[in-house]
Amino acid sequence: MSDVQEASSASTSSFVTALVLNAAVFGAQIVAFTLLRRSFPAIYEPRSRFLPEGKRQRPLGDGLLSWPVTIFKADHEQIKLHNGMDAYFFVRFLRMMVRIFLPFWIVSWVILLPVDAAGVNNKDGLDQFTFGNIPPNSQVRYAAHLILAWFGTFWVLFNIKKEMRNFVEQRHRHLVDPIHSASAQANTILITGVPRKFLDEDALAQLFQHVPGGVKKVWLNRDLKELPDIYDRRTAASNKLESAEFKLVATAQQLHRKHNLALAKAAKKGQDITTVKPPVADADAERGTVADRYVPRSERPSHRLPPFKWLPFGLPFMGEKVDTIEWARKEVVESDQLLNEGRRKLAEDRSNVGVDMDENYPPLNSAFILFNQQIGAHMAAQITVHNQPYRMAEKHTEVAPADVIWGNLGINPYEARIRRAISYAATAALIIFWAIPVSFVGIVSNVAQLCTRFSWMQWLCDLPDVVVGIISGILPPVALAILMMLLPIVLRLLARFEGIPRFTGLELSLMTRYFIFQVVHSFLIVTLSSGIIAALPQLASNPTSIPTILAEKLPEASTFFLTYAILQGLAGSAGGLLQIVPLVVYYVKLYILGSTPRSIYSIKYSLRNVAWGTLFPAMTLITVIGLAYSIISPIINGLVCVAFFLFYQVWKYLFLWQMGQPEAGDTGGMFFPKAMQHIFVGLYIEQICLCALFFLSRDDQLRASAIPQGALMIVLIVITAGYHFVINDSYKALLHPLPLTLAHKSHGMPKEHHPSMDEDAVRDEDDIRERDFGRQSSDSGTRPLNRKGEPLTAEQQAKLDKLERERAEHEMIAKTAPAKSEAYGKNVAEEGKRNDGPEDFTHPAAIEPQRVIWLPKDQLGVAEAEERELKSQGIEVSTDNAVIDEKGHVELTGPPPGGEDDALFG
Repeated sequence: MSDVQEASSASTSSFVTALVLNAAVFGAQIVAFTLLRRSFPAIYEPRSRFLPEGKRQRPLGDGLLSWPVTIFKADHEQIKLHNGMDAYFFVRFLRMMVRIFLPFWIVSWVILLPVDAAGVNNKDGLDQFTFGNIPPNSQVRYAAHLILAWFGTFWVLFNIKKEMRNFVEQRHRHLVDPIHSASAQANTILITGVPRKFLDEDALAQLFQHVPGGVKKVWLNRDLKELPDIYDRRTAASNKLESAEFKLVATAQQLHRKHNLALAKAAKKGQDITTVKPPVADADAERGTVADRYVPRSERPSHRLPPFKWLPFGLPFMGEKVDTIEWARKEVVESDQLLNEGRRKLAEDRSNVGVDMDENYPPLNSAFILFNQQIGAHMAAQITVHNQPYRMAEKHTEVAPADVIWGNLGINPYEARIRRAISYAATAALIIFWAIPVSFVGIVSNVAQLCTRFSWMQWLCDLPDVVVGIISGILPPVALAILMMLLPIVLRLLARFEGIPRFTGLELSLMTRYFIFQVVHSFLIVTLSSGIIAALPQLASNPTSIPTILAEKLPEASTFFLTYAILQGLAGSAGGLLQIVPLVVYYVKLYILGSTPRSIYSIKYSLRNVAWGTLFPAMTLITVIGLAYSIISPIINGLVCVAFFLFYQVWKYLFLWQMGQPEAGDTGGMFFPKAMQHIFVGLYIEQICLCALFFLSRDDQLRASAIPQGALMIVLIVITAGYHFVINDSYKALLHPLPLTLAHKSHGMPKEHHPSMDEDAVRDEDDIRERDFGRQSSDSGTRPLNRKGEPLTAEQQAKLDKLERERAEHEMIAKTAPAKSEAYGKNVAEEGKRNDGPEDFTHPAAIEPQRVIWLPKDQLGVAEAEERELKSQGIEVSTDNAVIDEKGHVELTGPPPGGEDDALFG
């Protein structure tokens, strides 16, 4: 057997090894999930067990094998009701990929596999099914590759157009959804780069007086200086106090139980029970508190203070040792007093008229503006506000307080652009220098061919095929995955340094940066290092045959990506079902970290969520790989199609039965258009690679033999680029704002005639919109419909009614378009200064009350005694909804006090 055949055999062996191993892992994880899911509902279907009745998902079923059918039949449209638009469009993207690759799979396997395999080019195994197996005397067969490339491109472009049209319709339907359009998030904009002249609530309100509906409230962001640090100090002290108080209560229960067992044991043996010593001497117990009766002072919680002020934590055997409860109480009281004093000064600053940069907490160059009408917010975000460069140019709609990065709200517009340049320069540097370890991974993936060409690597060829298969087929994808896990941390820091003011903005920026990394390092460098390294000996010995060798060797690099697709599709999808890491972490946290009622509640009832900035690129990378190799190595089409089908079912299950995306972190699906751009990247790479391979192809006389095919690929690239431009140009203006033609569907908008339009045309248009977006509430009492066109549930209706009551006092303003100047100006500013309206769009340090200390009730009355003592010192505390037994086990009967996370407890 020749060296080439040996290398090809080893390459096939690595593929088969990866297939068998990942199939075994897939089967084992599916079996484990089937057996475990009914025993651990907190992990596998928390949305059907622990949420309130109105929010619960129907169970997967009690049958051992009922879950596959239930998941398969589940409607992915329900995801947007349970987890928002981002989750819905992510699953829809996976569904779209199945629809794209299924015809690819069928057609390419029927046509291209026989065309590639029917050669006499001394190849066997997987390599006989690649573009490089076409012999020099049969290159007329390239016509099949060309035709399928054109067919595949137009099929992808058709699906992109279809999905972009659906995206715009679904996003607009989401924007005018009755509940969403009534929320403060839908009616508020964040504006940055505000010049000094307008750093006043009155001035900003007057500036936007021409916006339909007028301004409801203005929040001017201020430099709070030390207040955020004091707030963090109080939060840390509250956490420490709650943990120490709980430990005190639990220790009392344990020592009391231990003493009772000792008394019972002595009585059983007939001994004098008075000889059994209590945990605390009687004299000490009488002088102390209730806790002192059961817990000796030596066993009370304690810790060491940091030996240096700049050190954020204590060190063993260094620093002063203090009683944790006494220290934490003092910290909470002191920090609370400092916060209250700072808030008093802040209130004084807000009450001042005009702009004064010498205030205690001077204004920053940004503000939140809440409008009475949703269309007012969107129009304000679209207009040019100021006549100077960069002044009030950055405006953000759909803003939620929990999504705001407060530390990035005061950056100068010029500084922000310098930061952005530095951020992307650092990203480019990372791309360049990250090539070194990634190239090594690509070389290892091709070790089967390298060991036949370099004598010093010959020992690798002597290893068993299974071992070589593991080295080249299993280790490289795993090593590449580990390398890529380190990147998001750095990239998020770079995006934050850039000055992006929202966490969702960080994720959107991360999606772009991480995708570039993935394409460059996980695809391009691995392809080049695998193909070119394998061809180096031939290139060195016969430089004149470079085009022929490259055309033959580059397709052979597909083996790595075949194993990568198998790893992701089989082991990755089944791992998403089994969730072995969350399962282990859940019980580790519950029994090791679950030391307080709050931590137990958080562990048991908090739904997991995902980070879109890394999840979406992971899926679009598979798309790029599949498209790039769809013609060169058509075997990949079947693997990618199966992978996306499994991912579609798994993520549909996760978002319907497991996960809970926070509403504040939902962008309304804005990750989806970025994913469409990533598909175009895959098309361009596919077409450029095919174009290069066609031009590199040589016949048996070493003459260029596929010039027409290469030229037609250039034509296809131009067509794709033109279509790309048209798609972006057509939909760019429709992605973010609410169109004026749909404004009347928004909550609170008046039902008016349009005198400037033909009445019949308006009626026809309304009929169309009613079909697309559902009816709204009318005077006749018809209930609003949700974004699926179904009547609102009782819970949704109650939420809508609450929002409507909050807006009732502004209904007259909402019906006025444009607004009169009397509607705002000083009145709006005074309203903001009196803090009459919503306080959400303010830094937590300026408004958040002290968090209630949550302790469990106990039989000894220790918690109740501690509660009285804490309240006497001005610290909020409660023993509601939690009970601890004599063994120290905590049982929860409700959510934490203070109204936190009520919706999570069913």
